[in-house]
Amino acid sequence: MSKVDAKTCPQDDSGPSLRSKERSRSNQNTMGHLASKDTYRHLGKRLDQAPVRTPWTPIFRALVEALYTPAEARLVSRLPYRPSTLARIARMTGESETVLRPQMEGLCAKGLVLDLWNGMEYLYLVSPLVIGFFEFTMMRTGPDLPRARWAELFQAYMFGERDFLAANFGNGQQVSVMRALPHEETLGPHVEILDYEKASALIEEHTEFSLGLCSCRHEKHHLGQAPCRTPMETCTSMGAGARLLIRNGFAKPIDKMQMRDILARSRDLGLTLSTDNVRRDAGFICHCCGCCCNLLLGVRETGYTGILVTSSYLAAVDATLCTGCGLCAKACPVAAIEMESRGAGSQSRPAAKFAQVGAICLGCGVCALQCPTGALRLQQRSQQVLHPEDSFERVMLQALERDTLQTFIFDNPESRTQEFMRGLVGGFLKLPPVKRALLGEKLRSRFLLALRRMATTAGPSI
Repeated sequence: MSKVDAKTCPQDDSGPSLRSKERSRSNQNTMGHLASKDTYRHLGKRLDQAPVRTPWTPIFRALVEALYTPAEARLVSRLPYRPSTLARIARMTGESETVLRPQMEGLCAKGLVLDLWNGMEYLYLVSPLVIGFFEFTMMRTGPDLPRARWAELFQAYMFGERDFLAANFGNGQQVSVMRALPHEETLGPHVEILDYEKASALIEEHTEFSLGLCSCRHEKHHLGQAPCRTPMETCTSMGAGARLLIRNGFAKPIDKMQMRDILARSRDLGLTLSTDNVRRDAGFICHCCGCCCNLLLGVRETGYTGILVTSSYLAAVDATLCTGCGLCAKACPVAAIEMESRGAGSQSRPAAKFAQVGAICLGCGVCALQCPTGALRLQQRSQQVLHPEDSFERVMLQALERDTLQTFIFDNPESRTQEFMRGLVGGFLKLPPVKRALLGEKLRSRFLLALRRMATTAGPSI
C-alpha cells in the first residue's frame, strides 16, 4: 500500500481521495485473504473426516494452500464423503455437469480426487492424505513443479509436528492402509501361506500393471537426503489401481514379466514388500527401503506398530545356528532385532552374541534374506492378525477406529440435517463400549454386513 500523506493527495470532486481508494483496495484484499483462509480451514475440516485423519496445524494449512487453489478448495469441501457419480455431485452442489467435469478432471490429474471406474461410469472420491494426495503429488512429473516445497511440507506435517501420527495411531489403532508381505523364500519348513500373503500370487491374479516413482524416495530426494541405492521407479500397481495411475499420468504401463523382475530385484536388494491391507483385490505392491519409506520410518521412530500392519508371520531365531554376525539386525527396517550376549565373557574373550527378535517384527523376512546360516526363518504368529476382506471393510474399520464412520453414513456436507445426524451418530459411535463391541469379533462381521447392504441399497439422494 502506498504511503501518501492525506494533505498532498490530489482530490477529485467526482470520487474519494487516493488514500480512500487505497484503503478500500486494502480492505478488499484483506477480506479476500480472510475468505481464502476460511476456505482452506473449511477444506481442512473436510479432509479430516477421512479414514486417515488430518488434524489442522499451521503446517497443514501451508500444505493445503500449496496443493489446492482457492477454487479447488471450495469445490472439494462440498464433495460427498462416499464415492459418487458426477450426476450426484451436480445435484448435491447445484452445479451443472458441464461445469463440473473439467474441474473434476483437473483435480484427478493432480491426485486430489480419485476417479474410480465401476465398470459403467466413474465415481469420484476425495483423496485422503494416504494412500492419496501424498503419494500422487510426489509421483507427479513435469516441469515447474515445486517438488522441494511439497516434500518439505509433507515431511514436516507427518514427522515434525507429530499430530498426524498421534491422531491415527496414538490410541492403539490397528487398522491401517497397508500390510507387510513376507518374502516367500524365508518361510520355515511346513509353514502354510495363503495366496493373499504371497506377492507372487498377487501378481499372477492380474493382467494389467503399472510402474511409477516411489513417492517416499522421491520426497527424500527433494529433501536432499543421501542417494538411495534403490531405483526411484519402484511403485508397482495392478488391475484397477494400475489403470487409475496410468490414465492420470502418475505411472506407465508394464507387463507381467517386468513385475516379476521387479519382485526378484526387491528380494536381491533386501527391500520390504507391502501391499493393500486387504485379503481380496489388493491393488499395489510397494518395494520399501528402511532409509526412505515413511511407513517404516514411522514404526521405527514412534513405536506405533499399527502404521504398517504385520504379516501373519514372525521371525524366529535358531540359536544353535546363529553365529552373531549381526547382518540381520542391520537389515531389519524397523530395528526389531538386537544382538544379545550369550554369557558374561571376559576381557580377553568377549561373549558371543546371538540375534533376538523384538515385539515390533513386521514378519517381512528381510532379516532372513541376509542370514548366512539359515538361523532366521519366518514362523506362524500365535495370535491372528486382522486383515480386512476388501477395501470397503478396511475403510469402514479405519473410520470406526478414528471416529469418522458417521460421515460415510450421512455423506452430504451441504446438508444441515445430515450435519446434525453426523454429530448425533458420531457421538454414539465414540462411546468406548460401543466401539469395542463393534470392533470385537462377535459383532464385527454382522455390523460390516449391515453397512455393506446400506451402501449398495442407499439411494442417490443420501
